[in-house]
Amino acid sequence: MSGTHDHGPGGHTHAVSPNDRGRLILGLALLLAFMAGEMVAGIVGHSLALLSDAGHMVTDAGALALSLVVIGLAARPPEGGLTYGLRRTEILSGLANGITLLVLAALIVYEAIRRLVSPLEVDARVMLGVALAGVVVNLVVTWQLAKAERRSLNIRGSYQHILTDLYAFIGTALAAGMILLTGFDRADPIASLVVAGLMARAAYGLLRDAVRVLLEAAPVGLRPAEVAAEMAAHPSVANVHDLHVWEITSGFPALSAHVLVRPGRRLPRHAPRARAAARPALRDRTHHPPGRSRGPPG
Repeated sequence: MSGTHDHGPGGHTHAVSPNDRGRLILGLALLLAFMAGEMVAGIVGHSLALLSDAGHMVTDAGALALSLVVIGLAARPPEGGLTYGLRRTEILSGLANGITLLVLAALIVYEAIRRLVSPLEVDARVMLGVALAGVVVNLVVTWQLAKAERRSLNIRGSYQHILTDLYAFIGTALAAGMILLTGFDRADPIASLVVAGLMARAAYGLLRDAVRVLLEAAPVGLRPAEVAAEMAAHPSVANVHDLHVWEITSGFPALSAHVLVRPGRRLPRHAPRARAAARPALRDRTHHPPGRSRGPPG
């Protein structure tokens, strides 16, 4: 027997709200305005930390813009051969965010090592002023995105960009203070290396989660063997095999299986009961809320 679609109660539950779109737009506007000023300050003050922060803000702005585009694409209804619509574009967005963070981190590490060998004189006053302003701007944007729906890998990718940038500005401010107090110019590239490490850590998390979905692995926290056992324990079910559990996109678990009903049970009568056995197994063993599932016929 092959699996069939079963749109469970509640359907897909984590559509992005208009308020979340507004938060992304506000964050994008703040980042673009501040990024332009920071690039100028970094060039004038000869600060790699400021320039690396500004470069990171370019990717922040790109991540937020991409999130807005993906939200629109994912909301489009299924049509033609795209039977799930474009919901998985949010996974591609998370993958793109992870890759850009990783590439930018590598570039910053290269330049930081170069400046550790041959340090440049840094205008620490400019560096400190811009860094403190950056902390304020990123606190506002982080606060806005923290209220958004972060079960979406798309929005979570944008949030990781902004959160990493907040840490970067704090590190830059500390480096500027050290330069003012001690004259140790190498504090600037050292701060950049810390920023690069934070970016690499965030990139790893995003890439890991995106690749899990693209490889159609079971949702985190869910063990297919336990799902099969719970389904097999249903009174109408004799055997469960060829079980597959995966995610279409963040918070959208799916299941297919071959289910044999017990002798003497009529298929049309007991198929809904067999499908119903899969729903609590998915709901109770995944960190995501229940979404639509592909339930097995009974």
